[in-house]
Amino acid sequence: MTVQLPIKLPKAKKRELRSQFAALVYRVKDDKLQILLITSRGTGRWIIPKGWPMLGLRPAEAAAQEAWEEAGVKGEVTDQCIGLYSYYKTDTKDGTLPCLVNIYPVNARKLSKIYPEAGQRRRKWFSPKKAAKLVREPELAKLIKSFDPEKLF
Repeated sequence: MTVQLPIKLPKAKKRELRSQFAALVYRVKDDKLQILLITSRGTGRWIIPKGWPMLGLRPAEAAAQEAWEEAGVKGEVTDQCIGLYSYYKTDTKDGTLPCLVNIYPVNARKLSKIYPEAGQRRRKWFSPKKAAKLVREPELAKLIKSFDPEKLF
């Protein structure tokens, strides 16, 4: 069982906190777990697909939709939130926004070459250990490192 690290957003006021939903996209290839990371459009840093709540979609469905739009992934999403992480979204019309991201696992079944943000991002498979080193958020890194798809229910 993964232990959730405390969420730290010291500059956030209660009304300013925004929720997002993210997909931890994974596959097992040659008996080895791999995690898909994508680059952000602004800074090019490694992240997981994520976005805002979508009207009419459950959180896990919104995460799966983000996996499609940002990474071209079609797969099986689990409704179980496996953890949270926090970050500050910059360069928005409202300035910098503190965000709390709920993470849902998506077992990748197909990776399309043509998808909505194909020309805007890179995507690459990594071992959990390498992926954890590449992401900037400590809560996300810990979750990636300890993720075990066999423990999903």
